[in-house]
Amino acid sequence: MRSQYEGETLFPPIAPIKTVRLETGDGHLLYVEESGNPHGIPVVFLHGGPGAGISSMHRRLFDPSLFRVILFDQRGSGKSRPFAETRDNSTWHLVDDIEMIRQHFGIEQWIIFGGSWGSTLGLAYGIRHPERCLGFILRGIFLGTDSEVDWFMNGMGQFFPEAWDRFSHFIPETERGDLLTAYSRRLMQESPSIAIPAADAWSSYENSCSTLRAELRGGGGRVALSLARLEAHYFKHHCFLEDEPILENIHRIGRIPSIIIQGRHDVICPPHTASTLAKAWDQSELVMIEDAGHSAFEPGVLKALITALGRMAQRVSQPVPGPESQHASRHASGPVSRSE
Repeated sequence: MRSQYEGETLFPPIAPIKTVRLETGDGHLLYVEESGNPHGIPVVFLHGGPGAGISSMHRRLFDPSLFRVILFDQRGSGKSRPFAETRDNSTWHLVDDIEMIRQHFGIEQWIIFGGSWGSTLGLAYGIRHPERCLGFILRGIFLGTDSEVDWFMNGMGQFFPEAWDRFSHFIPETERGDLLTAYSRRLMQESPSIAIPAADAWSSYENSCSTLRAELRGGGGRVALSLARLEAHYFKHHCFLEDEPILENIHRIGRIPSIIIQGRHDVICPPHTASTLAKAWDQSELVMIEDAGHSAFEPGVLKALITALGRMAQRVSQPVPGPESQHASRHASGPVSRSE
């Protein structure tokens, strides 16, 4: 049976060539996959959420003859353990994890590919480690600012009032003045009878606003808890970016090529954020998809992502502009790993 996401631009299903579990040293165990061509152009896939995890569909975005693709479940997500854990889970923990994974696979430089929260994380990684980045392909831009969080919690109701009514009315009227705090209080509870209904309400709201095509909207299930709990955790902590805002530091990756893909009707991550980023980033190109929302699997966005990967592959075969340190080799011992 044809997948609901399947379109002409997706590559055929493939299995990973390797899976490993990497210990972070502070209690987390990361699930990591390698797929595609072991001698191809390295690219790291950064999933959204935080908390959404990776899926087999994500491997199909990449030409397996051209790219060496590294995908992993971020802390608390998917097959990483402990599941839905907020302890030692911040943007900068995840940035360190990406660098640990790069070292484990012996990759000198790679393309950064991420959407939504994955775009935030990719930018944060690039700002900390510009010398490791060949280029960026980012979708549905989210910069982790308080105004964007407020939009998510309240503003999206201007476009999806029915979904927001369900989301807000899950919380008693006396607590609706601060939905983030009210949801966080419930999502952080250990009792499933408290946390899971809140997670389902949160993820249902997000899914309802994510795409123009109802058949592409996801459901609840196990991922709802990691998605809702980790999003609330990051939102409550200003996405851990207060001391290092992305736009104030974008000059650090200003000369590295980037392609930004944005749905014109993306309600979760509105287009003005992508436009603001593109104006601040010298080497960026903004591709606006007129008939799309937030989902990576809407036809126009999907086609643009595949096209961008092909273009970036051609571009990074040439020398990447940047400081001399961008091409310097660094040697570091790899993390403890357990092969699967």
